Amino acid sequence: MSPFLLKAKGLSHGFDTVLFSDVNLSLLASQSVAIVGRSGSGKSTLLHICSTFIEPNEGSVTLFGQNLYTQSEDKIEALRRYDIGIIFQFHYLFKGMSAMANIEVASMLSGEVIKETLLERLEIKELMQKKVGELSGGQQQRVSIARVLSKKPRMIFADEPTGNLDKETAELVMDVLLEYINETGAGLVLVTHDEQMAKRCNNVYRLTEKALV
Repeated sequence: MSPFLLKAKGLSHGFDTVLFSDVNLSLLASQSVAIVGRSGSGKSTLLHICSTFIEPNEGSVTLFGQNLYTQSEDKIEALRRYDIGIIFQFHYLFKGMSAMANIEVASMLSGEVIKETLLERLEIKELMQKKVGELSGGQQQRVSIARVLSKKPRMIFADEPTGNLDKETAELVMDVLLEYINETGAGLVLVTHDEQMAKRCNNVYRLTEKALV
């Protein structure tokens, strides 16, 4: 059995022009990788390919030992529900619902129990009964991260999760994400413009000149 949680091989993709070609990326349990690069270089596209949302023009993605884009839609949907956590730069919460109700949506779908220790670690426990619209942007982002982690994913794909946060809150978020993968054996793929956040990962890749180096 492969020791890799994620293995991307020979990925090439583009729309009107080629974004990147012959990209290779691998990730072991409890490992984190950061992908950095200029805006428009294809970082988010590469993340979406590895996380089931875009099929590459060429190449393959193996996730948990399975060739991702040969799976049925039902299988891919199950991966998204139970095994993959996606964290975006923008939180996509239901503003008319409480913070707790937003987190419960994910935990009910996955069948997992929300841990108070996670809410305490993210410093949002006292905010749970507030409506999302009453929270600051940083508080909303931490709620969205709690929503993802509460379902206990085996892989986390994070697209600029600290991009709109102040330095102290960004450090807290990275602390929590790295603690989670160390405790659970999950993997983390982080797309970021923040070189300091990137350096906290086990490996840093740069997407430049249509290649990942």
